[in-house]
Amino acid sequence: MNSSKLTLALQSRDRNIGDGYLKFQLNQQAAAVLSVKYTQEAIVVPVESVTPMPNMPGCILGLMNWRSRIVWIVDLPRMFNLEALDYQFRQYNIIIIRVESMILGLVVQEIKGTTKFQPEEICSPIGQVASSLVPYLRGCVVQEQEIFLVLDAQAIAQSSVLQGK
Repeated sequence: MNSSKLTLALQSRDRNIGDGYLKFQLNQQAAAVLSVKYTQEAIVVPVESVTPMPNMPGCILGLMNWRSRIVWIVDLPRMFNLEALDYQFRQYNIIIIRVESMILGLVVQEIKGTTKFQPEEICSPIGQVASSLVPYLRGCVVQEQEIFLVLDAQAIAQSSVLQGK
């Protein structure tokens, strides 16, 4: 086997190892990933399946029944103070996450599939993104000429916005 074939074989093998992440568009401008360790399911539901709740922060869209459980549904871009999603299609793309005993539904623009990368590929987000996003990130990763925000599910679940503090 010549060296170029060996390099290609090693590169394709390396793509199959690493930590698994769900890949999605937060909104028009931002792509992100979330560890599959915290991901329960990715679903598309009609807007009507989420019941709005009064006196809640703007990013909390309401409650939804998911597998016989009541789950809070959060507009993730709005929570991050990013450009709002367009709900013209009358449906939500929701990522159901579990952090310890807490289950949340995170509304995003589009769910794109899964990917893998090594922890050492994650770079510091400081100076790369708005400072308001940094507390919710583990970092950034560049993959296929695209920058992905690596979200921290624990930081999202423990956010003061969601805790009512």
